[in-house]
Amino acid sequence: MIKHIVCFKLKDNSLAECKMAKDVLLSMQGKVPEIKGIMVGIDFLHSERSYDLILEVLLDDEAALESYQNDTYHCSVVKKHMHAVRESSVAVDYVI
Repeated sequence: MIKHIVCFKLKDNSLAECKMAKDVLLSMQGKVPEIKGIMVGIDFLHSERSYDLILEVLLDDEAALESYQNDTYHCSVVKKHMHAVRESSVAVDYVI
């Protein structure tokens, strides 16, 4: 199994914008077939080093990760929205 994690800093990290981004990320469930599990969290601490959102996606293997990265819905809806609202992001992918 592969865990794909992305942390996002948003340009506007108001609760409303964070909730909107969370909904967009969670909208992949049922639309991106490679996803075996998905969790999204909103930061509450708001420290200087905090990121605003975390996305955790569980996938079968590296081939599924590659397919997920190129999925039409993921690219045209989710990435498009997140690239528009993010200030920055970091990611890690690892084998469980």
